[in-house]
Amino acid sequence: MVIGVIMVNVVPGQEKAAYNEIQKIEGIKDMYHVFGKYDFVVISEVEGLSTLNNLVDTIRESENVTATQTVVGAEL
Repeated sequence: MVIGVIMVNVVPGQEKAAYNEIQKIEGIKDMYHVFGKYDFVVISEVEGLSTLNNLVDTIRESENVTATQTVVGAEL
């Protein structure tokens, strides 16, 4: 199992639309609207790195998303 923490920036004013869109993606466990450098912190839990990569690519494909940064962790 691979845990991904994805920090997401979105187009200003499109936070709600981005939230609703990202929440629907399979593998998303939690999502938090935050203040600071990023707009959202997204927690994902998937089977492997290739699945996480596909999930991040899906997030990046959104017209509301401007940038992402991902941190990868694995359960011990």
